[in-house]
Amino acid sequence: MLKLLPRRFYSRSPEIVARALLGKLLIRDLQGKRLTARITEVEAYLGLIDPASHAARGLTPSNAILFGPSGHVYVYFIYGMYYCLNVASHLPGEAGGVLIRALDPIDGLETMADLRGLPHNTKPKLLTGGPGRLCQALDITRNNSNGLDVTSPTSAIRIADDGHHPSEIQTTPRIGISKAADRPLRFLIGAVAKAKRTASRS
Repeated sequence: MLKLLPRRFYSRSPEIVARALLGKLLIRDLQGKRLTARITEVEAYLGLIDPASHAARGLTPSNAILFGPSGHVYVYFIYGMYYCLNVASHLPGEAGGVLIRALDPIDGLETMADLRGLPHNTKPKLLTGGPGRLCQALDITRNNSNGLDVTSPTSAIRIADDGHHPSEIQTTPRIGISKAADRPLRFLIGAVAKAKRTASRS
């Protein structure tokens, strides 16, 4: 049975929330279709004390969601090409968020492939294996998703618990950043990390 994660789940340190999100289900309702995928890779960003966080510069109109109530979607645009999906996660009165880096698709794979412009027989990891890819596969943009409340049962993006618990979680430094890149704030389900190492050797 699916249980929607409550706001108190996100009202903790981003590092704690990030690890706890692994294995949870991301649900995207899109034009009458439901797309579902399991969260397999995340990164924590610690707000004002973290130079790599969008919140480090202080409160601005563009990053206000990271300072607001936890459990809200924060979407940003990078390289002039890709959107990235984050969830505001922090202690009350603080700021911070968790970047969703990869998903394992479960339902709606053909729709995801269409949105990515790929054949229906594309391997699932090519659909949602990366922050930009998963936003394309789920049609997540700043215009249509920024600010959504993932704790609301009527939200177009929700995160739920189906009782799945990863058997192994690996911790590494964050990737693709230049500031505070050595901090061990990237978390992956063990099987995902092993697959990435194998792919890198092939």
